[in-house]
Amino acid sequence: APPPAFAEPQLPPFSGTIQRDGGGLPPASPWPRRWKWIQRGLVLFVALILLSIVWLAFAAPLSQSERPVVPPQMTLLDSGERPIARNGAIVDGPVDVTKLPPHVAEAFLAIEDRRFYSHWGVDPVGIARAAWANMTSGSRQGGSTITQQLAKITWLKADQTYSRKARELLMAWWLEAWLTKDEILSRYLSNAYFGDNVYGLRAASLHYFYRQPERLTVSQAAMLAGLVKAPSRLAPTGNIRGARARETVVLNAMVDAGYLTAEERRAIPLASTDTRARPSLPSGTYFADWAMAQARATVETGYGEQRVATTLDRRLQQIAAQVTGNANLNGAQVALVAMRPDGEVVAMVGGRSYAASTFNRATQARRQPGSTFKLIVYLAALRSGMTPDTLVDDSPITTGTYRPANAGGRYRGQITLREAFARSSNVAAVRLYTQLGSAAVEETARDLGITAPMPANASVALGSAEMTLMELTAAYAAIAGNYGPVAPHAIHVEEAGFFERLFDGRSSLSSDERTGMLDLLSAVVNQGTGRAARLAKADLTSEMVGE
Repeated sequence: APPPAFAEPQLPPFSGTIQRDGGGLPPASPWPRRWKWIQRGLVLFVALILLSIVWLAFAAPLSQSERPVVPPQMTLLDSGERPIARNGAIVDGPVDVTKLPPHVAEAFLAIEDRRFYSHWGVDPVGIARAAWANMTSGSRQGGSTITQQLAKITWLKADQTYSRKARELLMAWWLEAWLTKDEILSRYLSNAYFGDNVYGLRAASLHYFYRQPERLTVSQAAMLAGLVKAPSRLAPTGNIRGARARETVVLNAMVDAGYLTAEERRAIPLASTDTRARPSLPSGTYFADWAMAQARATVETGYGEQRVATTLDRRLQQIAAQVTGNANLNGAQVALVAMRPDGEVVAMVGGRSYAASTFNRATQARRQPGSTFKLIVYLAALRSGMTPDTLVDDSPITTGTYRPANAGGRYRGQITLREAFARSSNVAAVRLYTQLGSAAVEETARDLGITAPMPANASVALGSAEMTLMELTAAYAAIAGNYGPVAPHAIHVEEAGFFERLFDGRSSLSSDERTGMLDLLSAVVNQGTGRAARLAKADLTSEMVGE
């Protein structure tokens, strides 16, 4: 018989509770998991430190703190090296705190940052003291250290935001890590603002006391240190009472900081200023405003006044001002540009009065050039193979939507390009534009440096495309010099050599094109609308001898 099937014993159902008796496996330790999170946090912290260092290396280059925080005063000279305009802040040479009398640095430390030589760029004690004063007295105090102030004036804007403050703290630590305390203090004193558009201790010392900072007295140093809080309001040239009141605060702070005894303080008289007037120059003219940016681009930013010679010809500028001033404008504005073929601007008038309006109509205003643009159309015709003897129809236009008329209603039928150009025929210019096509005319204008938008419209032939007087004059200069496009400039540049010309992207007219253009221009002054500009024989002879 088969063995009986095995049957598991049936246990009674369980009821009750289970109690641990301390036996079995111990619970898993939480430390391995916590250690992983600690490791991740440390890696993240190190990564943030490295990213901050990389960011600071690019966003806060230390070399920038060695340069003035504002463009220093620049004097523009005419071509004869005589001053014509001065603009910019008054910035003199930097100072070295180790070469100054001890009381000069002590005056600034007493009122600005007494713990400067003991903190690491940020002073928690100063911050707490300022916060407590703000809460209890209702006054507004700051806890910024001198290092933070140097970081702010060198790299940051004055906006009051938490992100700006955070960047300021990082940059302060960056300065403390790479510079000595004396270097930080020297750079701060060399760039602090002291009112009257004066930056830096040396410039302020000369401006208010007419002496070098190495010779400042205690009272003079205290007055200058007091100006930093509100330089525009406390400048002694306009508010000597306020400046002396602030000086008193600084002197008392020097006593509190231990730099002066009470007896020494009582023996110090308040400072008196000694300002000397400088030769006056206009801070701006139409030409100076246009030339200033170019002048600053030619020199490295440094301390002290910078002098740059320009292309302005004083004699020609006086003539330009006289001619435009005597013109009967009936209340209209005026602009004038005189330019050499290489782009040197020798005279400029940007309006009837710079004092009334600084808007430069020679470089900023876009106006329709009118018949002066016909030169571009006729040059395009010469480039297409036409000659001054090519015939063009000078009869009324009776078809199409655009039907210009000649001045005075006079028409001559079939005439040469020479005569059409000399008589400034409107219908001939429009017919040439239509025959050549808008693309050919626009290409010629672009080759001469004109950047104004040019719609495909026949009215462009008569100067409907708006452009500045400066770019139109430059186009004429390119034709006069047979090399373009011309870059108008106010600062002398070296003439391009042979090999430089090969690769600078500029070009010249062909021999036939240049001969044809000179033919057309001669016809204008000899027998056309420009006869008033024709030179007398004696003048012509002297011009030829001069050349």
